[in-house]
Amino acid sequence: MYILGIWDGHDSGAALIKENRILYAANEERFTKRKLEVKFPYNSIKAALEFEQITPADVKAIAFPTLEFTKTVSRVFPAQKEAYYKFRRRKMLKPRFEEQMHYQKYTMTSIGVLPLCGSISKMYIGNALKSMGFKNFKLYAVEHHKAHATTAAFTSGFNSALVVTLDGVGDGKSGTVSILDNNELKEVSFIPARDSIGIFYEQITNILGMRELEDEGKIMAMADFSYPFDYKDNKLKEFFSVEGSRIKARYGPVAQYKALVRIAWSTPREQFAYMAQQVLEENLVKYFRELSKEYKFDNVAMSGGTMSNVKANMRIREQGFFKKHHIFPHMGDGGIALGAAMHVNHMLNGISAYEFNDAYLGGSYTDDQIEAILRKDKSLHYELDGDKPKHAAELVNNNNYIFWFQGRMEYGPRALGNRSIIAKAGSDDVKDRLNLFVKKREWFQPFAPSMLAEDANRLLEDAGERNRFMTMAYRVKEQHRDIMKSVVHVDMTARPQMVGDENRSYMEMLQGVRKKSGYGVILNTSLNIHGMPIAMAPDDVIRAAKDTNTRYMFLGNFFVENMKAKA
Repeated sequence: MYILGIWDGHDSGAALIKENRILYAANEERFTKRKLEVKFPYNSIKAALEFEQITPADVKAIAFPTLEFTKTVSRVFPAQKEAYYKFRRRKMLKPRFEEQMHYQKYTMTSIGVLPLCGSISKMYIGNALKSMGFKNFKLYAVEHHKAHATTAAFTSGFNSALVVTLDGVGDGKSGTVSILDNNELKEVSFIPARDSIGIFYEQITNILGMRELEDEGKIMAMADFSYPFDYKDNKLKEFFSVEGSRIKARYGPVAQYKALVRIAWSTPREQFAYMAQQVLEENLVKYFRELSKEYKFDNVAMSGGTMSNVKANMRIREQGFFKKHHIFPHMGDGGIALGAAMHVNHMLNGISAYEFNDAYLGGSYTDDQIEAILRKDKSLHYELDGDKPKHAAELVNNNNYIFWFQGRMEYGPRALGNRSIIAKAGSDDVKDRLNLFVKKREWFQPFAPSMLAEDANRLLEDAGERNRFMTMAYRVKEQHRDIMKSVVHVDMTARPQMVGDENRSYMEMLQGVRKKSGYGVILNTSLNIHGMPIAMAPDDVIRAAKDTNTRYMFLGNFFVENMKAKA
């Protein structure tokens, strides 16, 4: 039985599962080239069906998450959703009533689910699906945080665990606590939307002139450039408290936003970011401490956009509340299409566990398809490469950066060795070239490393738990900071991907790097240029190479040189 999951909100997308297998999952942004796309995922749905070589008539169960009032309104009035997308991403001139637009958002998203929301949402989504040729299907609505929790629980590999979700807001909640036991997932408590620490962090992001729901990672990075101070001196420390299995906000979201604006007015931006990150870390540590005392599980599984904060996740891990941690790699709303499908699969078929060794769930291209594209462009020189891992390692060791396009596309916001730009981990020169000419990011943002799993304990403190998905920060051992200086942040932490044989060619390339440098570690950043989604197709890679004067690419089994690139 095929089950299709769809999500038509922020970072929309689709996922297809059958029995206990995730067949395909991707987000609409990769197709439309609009980062964090909000439109109905027509392209993602079509790609999922084409990947499995089935038709709409083969799918009889379709799941979608989120029934809240604001989401229902956006389904009825998609132009409103598009207008807010442009406002949030700052793709328009600053509106005259900007603050009032924020107040309206915070008020409306706290409303939650109202009567008729379910039937109205089902009608509009059902009509969109029927226009694609779906028929005789049953449509299931899944609560927002249930979808988040399901992704974390059912991909964790745990038989029993505490399952925690934290994000901005969804269906009137900002967080939940559930228990996974005996193949069942049961919610035991929740945090109301009014008390959202995720909304707090979104507001900080907006007030500092960045894009909420997109640039929160920049706030986390900027925070480390403030002078440090004790939490007792933090002007924001009273904004939140922890009471048992609840995080409580002092203010409602509108009053909170106004208070933050007043404090930010006289506070340097790095210090303001530090204050916000400190509030998040301190409250999450207290929260998880209380949860560990109350529920006494060895394992914890986490999801939701707030759990994308790798520094807070590191602090939680370092406390030793739990023996094992799993954070679903597509923890934000872009992952809830898969969660909705998994929830319905459990409801109908009792399936509660999926093998999840990697996140390579998108589409791929054959060498024939790649060559057909390369053949059209006379400015490219290409040849089949019988030992691409060795060749790539040589180029990296010689201080080049490379566009590395292999296999199936990753699901989620991280490039994990199939849609990556790779370079030496210990070169300031190559890091600066990437930042200035390719990524064009803010100076304070760090790059991340990919490393051989077997080398993680040599390079990092407390690396006993393997992290495949770049979902946590780790402290880099002092004696290895020079060889990793292009991927270590100013606070001497890094966000690593620990690579094993789930990606053999990538692993072999890292082994080639180790032969010369002594360590299997490289710089790995997503294969895209500033403001664009991660590359999906060979055309995206070639276009990016030309736009950034990049010379070297590995596309499938082809080594490709952009002959117009300056040496």
